[in-house]
Amino acid sequence: MAHVVVPEAEEILDKEYPVLDKGFVRLVDYLGGDQRIVQSARVSYGEGTKSYRKDAALIDYLLRHEHTSPFEQVVLTFHTKMPVFVARQWVRHRTARLNEISGRYSVMKDEFYVPATEDVALQSEDNKQGRSDATIPEERATSIRERLATDQKEAYRSYSEQLDEGLARELARINLPLSLYTEWYWQIDLHNLFHFLRLRMDSHAQLEIRLYANAMYEIARKVAPAACESFANHRLGSVRFSAAEFTALQSVLGGGCDPKDAGERAGLNGRSLDRFLSKLKDGSQA
Repeated sequence: MAHVVVPEAEEILDKEYPVLDKGFVRLVDYLGGDQRIVQSARVSYGEGTKSYRKDAALIDYLLRHEHTSPFEQVVLTFHTKMPVFVARQWVRHRTARLNEISGRYSVMKDEFYVPATEDVALQSEDNKQGRSDATIPEERATSIRERLATDQKEAYRSYSEQLDEGLARELARINLPLSLYTEWYWQIDLHNLFHFLRLRMDSHAQLEIRLYANAMYEIARKVAPAACESFANHRLGSVRFSAAEFTALQSVLGGGCDPKDAGERAGLNGRSLDRFLSKLKDGSQA
């Protein structure tokens, strides 16, 4: 089987996609593309690649029916630079291989994330783990940004002084804040990348990691455009219904029943009913 070269992917190798104030994502290597997915899927009866239209249709069929192993044949390696708190959310996805810069061996750079004024927000009243959508006065947001920057400078000043005094790097680093930028190489197959993107591109994901996911999706589209198109249709832009929700939906579609009444008759109540109504309204899975 010949090595798969994707011209669009070759053009963006090592190109930095800026994210946040100092971060980036770049593709450093890839293995395979849409053609590799098709080749691996057809290996059982030995046929070569067809036309792009037929290949795209096969890829769409595979993803739609969750035949995921051919997508594992495509591998992407990213170099990313992001704040530590983003990295700690990111590393929860344990289906990748990574190598991160170490503060035990290297002196960490004086680089910290400060959110843009428009991204400074108060705690959400109905989401215990997220910020509110409501904006706050620019003057207050500016004051908060200045306070964050001041605290970061003080933390790094102390870190630098302790290094100059001979303290071990592995100890000097422990008071550095989560806003410190870190870097890693992150390698993942396309199937598991799609799972990462489905979760981290969702509107309920934290803004900062969502921006990284968006950049990675744009890169993945260069490597495997047909697969990404199917992913956008069947995963990213889709809504899943539970058995009870589907029963309620059938009532709504079949008899013009009010969604709330249909949900209650199907046994939904409280938050489960709210989730069902949100799915009908805006596609939200929350």
